[in-house]
Amino acid sequence: MRNLARMTGHALAAVALLAASLPAAAESAAPAAPAATPAKEDLRKLADAVLAESYAADGPGAAVVVMQGGKIVYTGARGMADIAGGKPITPDTVFRLGSITKQFAAAVIVQLAQEGKLSLDDPLSKFLPVYPQPGASATVRQLLQHTSGIQSYTEMPGVMNPVSTAIPRTTETLVALFKDAPAVSKPGEVWAYNNSGYVLIGAIIEKVTGKAWHEALEERITRPLGLASIRDGVAGEAANPAMAQGYTGEATAAAAKSQYIHMSAPGAAGSLIGTVGDLAKWAQALHHGKVVDAAHYAMMIAPTQLPAGETAPYGLGLGLNPLRGHAAVGHSGGIFGFETDSIYLPEADVFVAVFANSDEPRTGAGVVMRRIAAAAIGDPYPAFTRTAPDLAALEPFFGVYPVTGGGERRFYAKDGKLYSQRSGSRALEVFAGGDNRFFYGPSTLSWFALRRDADGTPVMDFAPNGETPLQTAKRAGPIPPEAAAVAVPREVLERYAGSYALGPFTLTIAFTADGTGLTGQLTGQPPIPLIPTGEGEFKADGVEARLIFEGSEGPATAVTLDQGGMKQRAPRKGD
Repeated sequence: MRNLARMTGHALAAVALLAASLPAAAESAAPAAPAATPAKEDLRKLADAVLAESYAADGPGAAVVVMQGGKIVYTGARGMADIAGGKPITPDTVFRLGSITKQFAAAVIVQLAQEGKLSLDDPLSKFLPVYPQPGASATVRQLLQHTSGIQSYTEMPGVMNPVSTAIPRTTETLVALFKDAPAVSKPGEVWAYNNSGYVLIGAIIEKVTGKAWHEALEERITRPLGLASIRDGVAGEAANPAMAQGYTGEATAAAAKSQYIHMSAPGAAGSLIGTVGDLAKWAQALHHGKVVDAAHYAMMIAPTQLPAGETAPYGLGLGLNPLRGHAAVGHSGGIFGFETDSIYLPEADVFVAVFANSDEPRTGAGVVMRRIAAAAIGDPYPAFTRTAPDLAALEPFFGVYPVTGGGERRFYAKDGKLYSQRSGSRALEVFAGGDNRFFYGPSTLSWFALRRDADGTPVMDFAPNGETPLQTAKRAGPIPPEAAAVAVPREVLERYAGSYALGPFTLTIAFTADGTGLTGQLTGQPPIPLIPTGEGEFKADGVEARLIFEGSEGPATAVTLDQGGMKQRAPRKGD
């Protein structure tokens, strides 16, 4: 499930709540021709270095596998599977897979379609006759592709709070959580990641096979392929000596055990566990004709067609996002205590998986996975060496740059440091990397280059997630001045302090340590200072987000988060 722990937190993740002429210095928009595949020892050195840079040895960490041509060419691990117990992670450590589960459930459905036991174009109503419209009209294919329009239950208020996630669920009771919720869109109209769709896929498997969805999976796939570690988490985690402890945080001192979740709660959307090695075996089988036939495999890796003629880069349980311009098939996963990612690169017949045992790791599993995968195919991401920036030379480049698809990115200096901030996100420190390129550190692959165009206008060439083609934007102007802070009496601030229900999360408004101001803190995130800008209005420090409180007397009844063009209303929680 992506991300089961923080699904709606992405809109709010940023609130964590919340005169010199520079020449061009950017990659070509076309992918570079792959270099020779690195020698096994060279790959090991690089992958070991990436792990060392990404995770602390004594905190939560990760396991990695690289397979090429059906053979394991690298396994590695760093960090602790159990910090208190002093147990290190190894390549044989078992992790929660999260939404990587979806491709297994999809494969069972596709097998059933291949056998003629169902059609991908059958409506949900054929299997669940009492399911209400319009969701009942969604086809099996639309459930698999995230175009059903059904409400994703992990985004519904209260579903992901600690009390709810601790409740054991059956497929039937999971469906009951969302079946009467208003539809988000009509079936087939919009692509929107949806965990409810895969719970329903589990229900269809159970209806057709007469077995629990994970029992059908074991019978059809994991047992025949010898994937001993890939199991349903409910039974598989119990007393499993190879199972990693899941954490929230990135280092020994800060890491805490993650929120508890009964592993029946994700259902077929995310409840499997396993090792990186068994996932590699699975990938070898899936991508080489051992699971479904060629025609049905082609369906699994075909992009989703949308009504206006556009496509979404998602097949049947598999994502289709390129790496360094190379075709790729994969899926990530996120669930309380764990973050996972995997990718298959058909041109080089390379598979890479990275499993981390923190849902807030120092470096995301996807960043580590992509760095190692790019190196494994001989087309590594740019490497940067931090240099001292010339702030005076950069001053003409400070300002606002439009972002492809909407919004803006700001580039500026503050207290001698460089920062970049996208609309609706928190400000991130950036570092000069030489050749007029700037990067964000090891936690992201994104970087940008600065130059001037023919008429002298400053230009930013941005590489999102390190990928090409670059997004080019001309400087639109200086950064507008911020609204001045206003003085607010403590008795007024007291009206705003409290807890608010922002979807499945809690937004806590509390006093600063000195009692003169307020902070806002979303579940699982650090507190952010709030700066008063008007009556009942605050901005989050370092984040392009506003909080507007309701009510003129007594405790505020609700607060609205205005961020990135989205407004989310959060009512005050009862005591």
